[in-house]
Amino acid sequence: MNAPRLLAFAAGWALTASALAGTQPDGASIARLGNGHGVAPCAACHNANGSGQAAAGFPRLAGLPAAYLLKQLDDFASGARRNATMQPVASGLSPAERKLMADYYSTLPVPAPAAPAAPMDAASKALAETLSTQGRWSKGLPACSQCHGPGGVGVGDHFPPLAGQSAVYIANQLHAWQHGTRHNDPLHLMKTVASKLDAADIAAISAWYASQPATGKGGASP
Repeated sequence: MNAPRLLAFAAGWALTASALAGTQPDGASIARLGNGHGVAPCAACHNANGSGQAAAGFPRLAGLPAAYLLKQLDDFASGARRNATMQPVASGLSPAERKLMADYYSTLPVPAPAAPAAPMDAASKALAETLSTQGRWSKGLPACSQCHGPGGVGVGDHFPPLAGQSAVYIANQLHAWQHGTRHNDPLHLMKTVASKLDAADIAAISAWYASQPATGKGGASP
């Protein structure tokens, strides 16, 4: 977020914190105004419609499964998932507020993804499509679609949608699993997957999933 926008959010947050203190805000209010007890508005990084900020690597939250979002918030709060920005936010929310936020963002319609800065070249697109649909079995790498569904629409509560997600965010997470700084996934599957990817693979698969049409939960159209 640029400095003027951050200052505007900070000013609005300060003005509304006192009004919210002592009340029981709902998910929409916390997203817009914070919780009145020191937690900044989620919209400051993830936008009011939950679309995120793709270029900055702040992920889309709108339409993600509530159980997945709640687990990430709980993991940030407990330190099981580390992030310098999200840990103080999640730990400043009560367990009930974390559930409110997960439920709130899961019900928002999936916004249209931002247009890519530049189209993918043919070689990178072919590489990403192969990794997504076939994997690379010569290295024991399964296809992404085996867990995240065809086109990256997401499967269940543990394998989130990748389609339409920020390429920067996807790449950052793959590097985090690869380097062992993120490890809150089921059975540590992603560490194994990421260890079999090189930098070109990560760049290609991140850009390709970001360019795919996003859908609602379980692959339903928003």
